[in-house]
Amino acid sequence: MFRKGDIDGVIIREVKLFRDARGWLAEIFRADELPEGFSPLMSYVSMTIPGVARGPHEHSYQSDYFYFLSNFKLYLWDNRKSSTTYLNMLVMEETRGKTVIIPPGVVHAYKNDTTSDGLVLNFPDKLYAGWGKKEPVDEIRHEGDKESPFTLD
Repeated sequence: MFRKGDIDGVIIREVKLFRDARGWLAEIFRADELPEGFSPLMSYVSMTIPGVARGPHEHSYQSDYFYFLSNFKLYLWDNRKSSTTYLNMLVMEETRGKTVIIPPGVVHAYKNDTTSDGLVLNFPDKLYAGWGKKEPVDEIRHEGDKESPFTLD
C-alpha cells in the first residue's frame, strides 16, 4: 500500500557539533532556520530502552521537532490524503545527530535497535493536552491495532 520515498513537509537536518578543548556545543534549532509558521511551544526528553519502539501514532494539528541524541530506526508514513506524497513511507536507519520535523498527518514511530538506552528531545509546536493540560490529547495511536498498515520490521 505504501511506496518508499520522501514525504512532503518532513525536514531532516544534520546537527553540527562545534568542538573545542572543553567539549562540544550543538545548535538544535534557531528561529531563523525553522520553517515559516513553525514555533516550538514546549520541550521534553524521552529515554527508550533497547529493543523498544514508541509509536506508531500521528497528530491532527501538532508538528514534532525531534532531535535524536542516540541512534534509532525512524519510520514515517504519509497518511494525509491531500498530500502530494500520500501513501509514501520513509525509513531512516541512522538518526543520531539529526533533527526531524514531522508535520501533522504523518504517522511516525521510532525504535531503539541498539544495546544502550536511547535519548530523544522533542520541541513540538503544540502544548501536550493544551493550555493547563485541559484539552484532549492530539494523538491518534496505531499501536496494538492488528489491522494497521503502520508496521515496524
